[in-house]
Amino acid sequence: MVWDDFAINNLAIYLLDKPNKDRKVALFVKGCDSRGVVRMLQDNQIKRENIYLIGIPCPGLKDPKTAARGYYKDAGSVPEAKKCEECRHPNPVLYDEILGTPVEEPQEKDRFAEVNELEKKSVDERYAYWTAQADKCLRCFACRNVCPACSCPDCMFDCTKPRWLDKEVSTEQNQFFHMIRVWHVADRCIECGECERVCPAGLPLMQLNRKLIKDINELFGPFEAGLDLEQRPPLTHYETGDPEELM
Repeated sequence: MVWDDFAINNLAIYLLDKPNKDRKVALFVKGCDSRGVVRMLQDNQIKRENIYLIGIPCPGLKDPKTAARGYYKDAGSVPEAKKCEECRHPNPVLYDEILGTPVEEPQEKDRFAEVNELEKKSVDERYAYWTAQADKCLRCFACRNVCPACSCPDCMFDCTKPRWLDKEVSTEQNQFFHMIRVWHVADRCIECGECERVCPAGLPLMQLNRKLIKDINELFGPFEAGLDLEQRPPLTHYETGDPEELM
């Protein structure tokens, strides 16, 4: 086990590996990792009795890709990763034991600031912006593969009968892929930022995620996925008082 300034990966996704799903596993969890575990437990993807969680308060980590670009004399001079700058819950929310002292929670930030700026643009401007992003997409599925909320055993994008997504990498097919994926994780995204971090094309995927999270907050009230094992995500059940705007 190596824990250093670059231990940035969300480790929760490894619990879905077939060799790990049916045996007892110990996992070190940062705040974002533990939220991913909560989500998987809520989806019945893993069993609580099969995992032992060792919590590690996270001071904020650094992206190895940034360090690899050079111009930094040591690890201490590498800037903090964007996903860590935006993190709201650095301490584990679920654990069996915790190592070290919990870190101070960051000051409240407007997590929807980038979304608010995009919403100020006209429909045509927003369409042009997202079309340009879709043009860059390689459809490598890195965003899906790294996401702790994308935990379906059989992904619709891998289906061949029926085939939901063409093999051709085109703007239209890329738009379809991202719209469906972001909707599927709308009330399950833990905002760990892994999708955006691993994207080789540099797509601002958290803007898409947070747009839907913002809409859910406006429709159903304040909600953050993966914080409370007993809190059901708004889109997983029906209430007679659900807002009509969702329909």
